[in-house]
Amino acid sequence: MTDLPQALDPVSRPRDGTLTMPSLLRAGLRGPALRLAAALLGLLLAASCGPLVQEAPEAREARLAPSWRLVQPEGPGRRPAAIVLSGCDGVHDNMAFWAEALARRGRAVLILDSHAPRGLDRDPAWRLVCAGQVLRGAERAGDVAAALDALARSPGVDASDVVLLGASHGGWTAMEFVGLAATGRTPPGLARWPEPPAAMLGRISALVLLYPYCGLLNGARAGEWRGAPPTLMILSERDRVVSAPACAERAEALGATGAEVRVEVMPGADHGFDQAEKSPLSPLPFDPARRALALEATQEFLDGLGL
Repeated sequence: MTDLPQALDPVSRPRDGTLTMPSLLRAGLRGPALRLAAALLGLLLAASCGPLVQEAPEAREARLAPSWRLVQPEGPGRRPAAIVLSGCDGVHDNMAFWAEALARRGRAVLILDSHAPRGLDRDPAWRLVCAGQVLRGAERAGDVAAALDALARSPGVDASDVVLLGASHGGWTAMEFVGLAATGRTPPGLARWPEPPAAMLGRISALVLLYPYCGLLNGARAGEWRGAPPTLMILSERDRVVSAPACAERAEALGATGAEVRVEVMPGADHGFDQAEKSPLSPLPFDPARRALALEATQEFLDGLGL
């Protein structure tokens, strides 16, 4: 079966990975809510079928920056940095959890919200992101480039040492960023790189990928992974949303290029185990015990790198 992105609330998605009128009905939408959802679906699908507007990096930063949140560590002095990327349903409590954990390590952490500036932070709009119909990982990689450039100009931040952490769609985005920067290809929708891409990639000291999407639409390929930063991929053993085996296979292929790619599988965990805030219909459980295990694995990984 073709592995396509799935929503954090798979109840509302058909098996082929698309969001349709029948799937909206199955989600329980009726009357005005259904009409509004259908209208939004039509508008966004029409937009997703057309060419992306080429946005200058300065314009991308200006659009995103009002929704950014910078979590600062305690104490004075210049600090290394981190960027955290949410899943396809937008920024929720797990992003604050990871930002605070990285801040306790002495990092200034940028929570990068790609959804609110695009009006994709509310249901049903975010479901189209989860379906891969708008804001795919490669396009969102342009947001990472804009954030890295902004951090380089931020007082008190050492942007030469940045940990990039992404959950689900955010993990997909981080992988796409590495592949695009390594080859010099410009992220779709971005007119140009704000800085030489090789230099930007060189400032990423580590990747942490939480249950990322590794299916057909993920453009990160083994041949493009040389020079990638050390990577930790944390997978959910019982992931019902993305294919953990596909990610394990991708990690093996990426590691075969000589890159350092470590895989940790959370036993018994499901997708989004670290996130308490979910759609009311979501069957995915919040699992604080597995979240603690994932944090421990991340700490050990970064400790081993001296980060």
